[in-house]
Amino acid sequence: MGLRINTNIASQTVQKNLREVSSKGQDSLEKLSSGKRITKAADDAAGLAISKNLEATTKGLRQATRNANDGISLVQTAEGGLNETSNILTRLRELTVQASSDTIGDSERGFLDKEYQQLTTEVDRIAQSTTFNGSNLLNGEGEQKDIQVGAYDGEQNRITFDSSATNATADAIGISSTSVASKDDALGSMSQIDSAIEMVSGQRADLGSIQSRLQSTVSNLEVQALNQDAARSVIEDVDVAAESAKMASSNVIKQAGVATLSQANGIPNAALRLVG
Repeated sequence: MGLRINTNIASQTVQKNLREVSSKGQDSLEKLSSGKRITKAADDAAGLAISKNLEATTKGLRQATRNANDGISLVQTAEGGLNETSNILTRLRELTVQASSDTIGDSERGFLDKEYQQLTTEVDRIAQSTTFNGSNLLNGEGEQKDIQVGAYDGEQNRITFDSSATNATADAIGISSTSVASKDDALGSMSQIDSAIEMVSGQRADLGSIQSRLQSTVSNLEVQALNQDAARSVIEDVDVAAESAKMASSNVIKQAGVATLSQANGIPNAALRLVG
């Protein structure tokens, strides 16, 4: 190659190579510092698009998991109210058995009936006051709740809970007019309490089945989100070992380039010395 003074082709070539290797080193540094293989669309346009779609789906799945857990809380609130109602009904039946015996008199039955009526009133209070986020759950005045348990639209991604089907007021379960004020009243109330216990147990079973389904849904959503994260990691996350090797290689080449540039810049001076 000839020696030229005005245009130092060798120096320009070395400078071009240095810019390229510096850019590669900078890219490697950005990837290592961010932990991401894709830091801009130019790195992998298709991979970036897929990664963002996976990220959106994962966030949707996590929100659906929170929705399902809220649904579980709703059902547990209703079931908790019915559990206490069941306990009261058990006590009411105990009172009917006690009051139906001739071993006690009318005055004792009067005392038992006071407790009986107070507990019946408490059944109504529980039914009227058991709410979730302002919605009634146990008085039959609730409404249908659609719980979104998927990242996308569709019936298969919703679980419906109709609280209007759950009515545990004293009137609804048939105990509002019962008493143990007399032996005959106590005997008549016994079968009505049994029917009420069976009715409330059925409502609790319905709630239990919904809660079980929601719990299974939560487990499935968590697995889906984990798999989505794993898929996104393969596409998006940097291979630290490989990228570190690339950056080390870039640094070595850059150091060699700097040394070469110094020599290339000296070529015009060598040409001048020949002329002189």
